[in-house]
Amino acid sequence: MNQPRIASLIVAAGLSGRMKLFKPLADYKGKPFIINIILKLEVICDQIFIVTGYKADELKTLIYSDLTKANQTELLKKINFVYNGSFQKGMFTSLQKGMAKAKNCDWILYHFVDQPGLPSNFYQEFIKQIDSKYNWIQPSYKNRNGHPILIGKDLFELIINSSPDSNLREISKNPIVKKKYWECNYKEIFQDIDTEEDYSKLQ
Repeated sequence: MNQPRIASLIVAAGLSGRMKLFKPLADYKGKPFIINIILKLEVICDQIFIVTGYKADELKTLIYSDLTKANQTELLKKINFVYNGSFQKGMFTSLQKGMAKAKNCDWILYHFVDQPGLPSNFYQEFIKQIDSKYNWIQPSYKNRNGHPILIGKDLFELIINSSPDSNLREISKNPIVKKKYWECNYKEIFQDIDTEEDYSKLQ
């Protein structure tokens, strides 16, 4: 049986208005959020799609510079930038833009940029939950669901063709969605760095 092709989709397009600091470039353990995430996703993903919007050029420059200095040339080959000109209309539009470019994969790991603290082991264990009987796989900790989410290819068109005003909560109610919840030991699945206070706690 062939291994499923997994692409990660990182949404890094928003203004980060409440945090007063551009989240993808915020520091976590000596590296920007976005670099922390990319380095961990490299091991499990065939491709990495980064959806940009606000400060798109600055973000691309940072990623190329950082990974080039670290001699991560093979990792750079996996990275694809997708610009979302409608990023101010909401995160769902970024998911749609990125997913439209990643349609040749079997699964998309949909990842927020403000979850830099998920350990490498999480990702290794998470992809082992892939099962063809499901098309939506979500981690849970103490019966509370978190992120990131693995989305199967038979949901791609549903999401891409939905209204830009929709969201994954609405999508999840569609009868073609077959969910699997993975009860894990990683409370970092709730990481959500939206404000200066959240960032202070993370540090």
